[in-house]
Amino acid sequence: MPSTATPSNDRSRRAAVNRRRASVTIATSIDFTPSVPPVILTARTPPMFSDYSWYYEIPTTTAALLMVAAFVGFYWVGAVIVRPILRMFVRRAPGLNDLIGYILSCFCVFYGLLLGLIAVTAYQNVESAEQNVTREAAALSALYEDVSRYPEPHGQNLRWLIRDYTRYVIKYAWPLQQQGIIPEEGTIRAEALFDRLLDFQPSTPGEEILHAEALRQINHFLECRRLRLHSVKAGLPRAMWIVMFVGAFFNILLCWMFDTRFLTQLVLGGILAAYLGMMMYLIVDMNQPFRGEVSVSPEAFELLYKRMLED
Repeated sequence: MPSTATPSNDRSRRAAVNRRRASVTIATSIDFTPSVPPVILTARTPPMFSDYSWYYEIPTTTAALLMVAAFVGFYWVGAVIVRPILRMFVRRAPGLNDLIGYILSCFCVFYGLLLGLIAVTAYQNVESAEQNVTREAAALSALYEDVSRYPEPHGQNLRWLIRDYTRYVIKYAWPLQQQGIIPEEGTIRAEALFDRLLDFQPSTPGEEILHAEALRQINHFLECRRLRLHSVKAGLPRAMWIVMFVGAFFNILLCWMFDTRFLTQLVLGGILAAYLGMMMYLIVDMNQPFRGEVSVSPEAFELLYKRMLED
C-alpha cells in the first residue's frame, strides 16, 4: 500500500533539509587560509660538520701543516695550562707512569683501529665514486659507438648530443662537483639524449638489435650518472667525527698525566699530536670524493671526449 505523508513528517523533513543547508552555508563561508605565513622549522647543524668548503680552498701542503700545527699547538698549550692542574689530582706515586702507560697503550689500540677503519672507509668512498665515473664514461663510449651505426640523420644528432654532454661534464659539471655542488643542468642533456634515442624506429632486424643494445647502454649510463651525483655530497656521518675528535682529546689528556720533564713532555707529546694531526688531515681530505687532493678526476671523460673529436 502506498504510504501517506503526514504533516508532522513533512515538517521534520523540511527541518532536516534546512539544517543541512545551513551547515553547508557556514562551512563554505569559513576562510581556512591562515592569517600568518607558516613557520618552517629547520634543523641547525654545526658548521664544522655541515660545511667547511673553505678548507678545500687551502693548498694541500698548507692544509696539512695547519692541521698538524693545530694539534701540536693544542697539546703544548695544554701542557702549560692543563697539565699542572691534572698533576694536582694525580699525585706522584711509584709506578704511576707505568699505570698510565698501560692505560694509554690499551686506549691507543682501540683508537688506532678506529682511525684505520675510518680512513679505509673514506678511501673506499673515493674509490667507489671513481668506479662509478669510469663506468659512466664507459657506458657513454659504448653508446657513442652504437649510435654511430645508426642511419643518418639520427646517428649524427645522437653523436652530437653525446659530445655535448661529455663537454658539459668536463667544463661545467666537474668544477661544481669540486665545490660540493650537485650539477643539475646535465639532467636536461641526459633526458634530451634519451628522448632522441627513443624517437628512432628501427626498420630492419639488425637495427632492432642495435637499438636494443643502445637502450641497454643508455640505461646503464643513467644509473651510473645518478650514482656519481649521489657521491658529490657523500661523506662520513657526524657520529664518526665526534668519536674521532673525542678520542684524540682523551689520547692527549692521558699524555698530559705522565710525570716527566717538561721538555720531554713537549717533544714526545708533540710527536704524537703531529701524527694525530696528519691522520685527521688524511681523513678530512678524503671525506668527499670530488674534493681535496685525494679525489676523483675527470680523466675518463677527457679521454672519451678527445677520442670523439678525433672521429
